Amino acid sequence: MKKISVIIPVYNTKKELEKCLYSIQNQSYSDLEIICVDDGSDDGSEKIVDEFAKIDSRFKVVHQKNAGESHARNIGLGMVTGDVIAFCDCDDWIELNMYEIMMKE
Repeated sequence: MKKISVIIPVYNTKKELEKCLYSIQNQSYSDLEIICVDDGSDDGSEKIVDEFAKIDSRFKVVHQKNAGESHARNIGLGMVTGDVIAFCDCDDWIELNMYEIMMKE
């Protein structure tokens, strides 16, 4: 089974962030590495990603000063250990079988 590295740049999306993270955490395809790059959030999003990392070892969290989404994605790319790379915006969510279907294709 190939590992998917999911990179999520996070910046001030407290209201939507948990839905996003749960949609990835609960995927039917479980061989995931979930990299959250907090880009200087100050609304509580930074605490949410830390809580997910405490509960689920597949989550890796990096906190940095605000440098923009592209920079956050590049930081995440430098951390990947998976065979496949995926991105998800922190205010989006995905269907629970998305990565399983993707990997079958």
